[in-house]
Amino acid sequence: MQVPAPFEYERAGSVEHALTLLAKYGQAARVIAGGHSLIPMMKLRLAAPEVLVDINELTELSGIDASAETLRVGALARHADLLSSAAAGALFPVLHDAERVVADPIVRNRGTVGGSLCQADPSEDLSAAFAAVRAEAVIRGPDGERAVPVREFFRGPYETAVGPAELLTEIRVPVVPGAGSAYAKVGRRAGDWAVAAAAAALTLEGGTVVEAGIGLTAVGAPRFVAAEAEDFLRGGAATAERFAKAGAIAAEHCRPAADQRGPVDYKRHLVATLTTRALALAKTRAEA
Repeated sequence: MQVPAPFEYERAGSVEHALTLLAKYGQAARVIAGGHSLIPMMKLRLAAPEVLVDINELTELSGIDASAETLRVGALARHADLLSSAAAGALFPVLHDAERVVADPIVRNRGTVGGSLCQADPSEDLSAAFAAVRAEAVIRGPDGERAVPVREFFRGPYETAVGPAELLTEIRVPVVPGAGSAYAKVGRRAGDWAVAAAAAALTLEGGTVVEAGIGLTAVGAPRFVAAEAEDFLRGGAATAERFAKAGAIAAEHCRPAADQRGPVDYKRHLVATLTTRALALAKTRAEA
């Protein structure tokens, strides 16, 4: 049997209560929301927190709303909530593309957006999607609230900018006129972790790329971003040839590892193909 090590359990009644509990227990505590990543790790003894702080009653963190300037996604919003949000899908199709391939309906009904980001799994879908659209992570702690660009939120595999006594409360995505986005993924089977995946966001002015965002999943891209490919696209024409070149640049600069999902050369091939495909769809959506 796979059984977690012994732990204490605390249920937070408010954000301030959760922060108080996290400050009290420090490094010994872990936040639990959906639990689809944490609980399996605890069963395998890969994680052994002494205290679990349950934040499921913090409904103030579960909302999704949009204004003319910003899409706000509460950290406790479930994957299914984000997938069913018409506003999120209209403004950022990349988020719906990614959510459709996150695990399965059971996981999406319970797993949370904030939990996925805080897990910082190199193969996690939403991290690349939010990196591509240059989202901000809002973190609250004893010293107040701070906003961290998602591209700086990830410190490494399974490491983020959230401190021991802090809580991710929401994700903010700036709304940019004339933008389009998309996500393309290859997995071994439906609902599986990605072999490779690419998120793309384009802002166009005429036929020119004003701004580009490219996020990569499961291929060792630093902080999920293909910065060199973005630099190549910015200021140039939005053509199929340039998209293919950007895909090749993204493949060249990522650092995939050979594993049970495939060898390095295959993963680089997927990066080039999926980046090109996501850019083409993002362009089509930006022009719609």
